[in-house]
Amino acid sequence: MKVYFSHGKESGPWGSKIKRLADIAQQKGCTVDSIDYSDILDPDLRVERLLAVLSDADEAFVLVGSSMGGYVSLVAAEQVNAKGIFLLAPALYIEGYEQQSYHPRGLVEVVHGWSDDVIPVDHSIRFAKAADCALHLISGDHRLNSSIEVVEQLFSQFLVSIDQP
Repeated sequence: MKVYFSHGKESGPWGSKIKRLADIAQQKGCTVDSIDYSDILDPDLRVERLLAVLSDADEAFVLVGSSMGGYVSLVAAEQVNAKGIFLLAPALYIEGYEQQSYHPRGLVEVVHGWSDDVIPVDHSIRFAKAADCALHLISGDHRLNSSIEVVEQLFSQFLVSIDQP
């Protein structure tokens, strides 16, 4: 299985959070790729880039997205057959983003920090309720760095859960 990471608006493809989660994925036997969107500010053009990368996918895969990357992963997941989607403080229901309703295929889990002052936690609550998916509200701000060990634990459990027959 392969894990594709999509970073946020102002971060890069191999930031500290993605590196830590990529290590976990590799420990679980997954291959990893982190798409570089740093040259694209428009979230919907980022979706197009991810879909182009996924058009060559020849094995089962998981999408992981943080902030704007969460939006990118979720919107792309409506057009591909991801085994799962793991979202960190996803930028959902944001004014100016083309898509405002979401209908992903595959298992979805969301992690959001209670003290996020960039993306309101209410956005993830709204999405999780509509999608009837797991939502983990944890201590922390938008970056979730203060609770990275909790995020790692949740991601590890997520990978195990989707790898079950």
